[in-house]
Amino acid sequence: MSGKPSDGPSFELRHLRYFVAVAEERNFGRAAERLGIAQPGLSQQIASLEALVGTRLLDRSKRLFRLALPGQVFLAEARKTLAQADTAFAAVQRAARGETGRVSIGYVASAAYSGVLTEVISAFRDTHPEVELVLIEMEMLRQLDHIVEGALDFGFIRPPAPVPRGLEALTVQSEPLVALLPSGHRLAQAEPIALRDLAAETFIVPNQTADVGFHRQTAQACKDAGINPTIQANGRDFMTIASMVTVGLGVALVPRSMECMQLPGIVYRPLASPVTRSEISAVFRRNEAAPAANAFITHCRAEVRRRERSD
Repeated sequence: MSGKPSDGPSFELRHLRYFVAVAEERNFGRAAERLGIAQPGLSQQIASLEALVGTRLLDRSKRLFRLALPGQVFLAEARKTLAQADTAFAAVQRAARGETGRVSIGYVASAAYSGVLTEVISAFRDTHPEVELVLIEMEMLRQLDHIVEGALDFGFIRPPAPVPRGLEALTVQSEPLVALLPSGHRLAQAEPIALRDLAAETFIVPNQTADVGFHRQTAQACKDAGINPTIQANGRDFMTIASMVTVGLGVALVPRSMECMQLPGIVYRPLASPVTRSEISAVFRRNEAAPAANAFITHCRAEVRRRERSD
């Protein structure tokens, strides 16, 4: 044989697997049985491999089976190559199943306060530890735009909101509204509170349009109670709203989960027979192509079903 590889086709992974089996079994018959092929065919494949690499890999000068020196070197490299190929194949399969990759998730701050965001994400990380999760606090209308544009995979918002065509909103939590009052308010110790008793108050809502989020929820709750109070949309976020309530600039309606924020100068009071509830929805593309993002969508659906069964 010549001292350089043949100019013909290069060897394939199957050649490496055949050779490793022969080298490890030290017998063509046992190797053929292990591989599930006929022994004559295996002998032909090894001979073809030797022709491809341009040198003998097996020492056939004696009755005892042994590897020639080039065969010993080739065995070590073949094992490395097969291991790397197996690793690459497994990585591709994990990616196709959504077990690896990256998912970007937007959220409004109130979703984080509710606990549902951390519960959903923690449970997903338990089953998909190799998926990179990127969390970004973002105003919900921007979230919707970013999801449509592909800059964001997922969003946790507080409806109502105009969900664009091509996106789906999945309700993951629903909770009653409570009244946020200054600690010195005349109703600070009352329980529960009739919303009509706050008819003369100024209601502070986030700085957003009247048809979305807490602004819409507050207006709807007041309408359901038969009152038409002043509503000021000048709260940048919950901390701003709470600060404004503390100094007596008004009151607010907030989701019950906000009670986890125990700040000085404010109290939370339940409402009598609240009609309007606050929801958190997960928003995503209907025709999502990325396996990791699809895995997260599947996980969210399963979490919703689990919560429904436990209620």
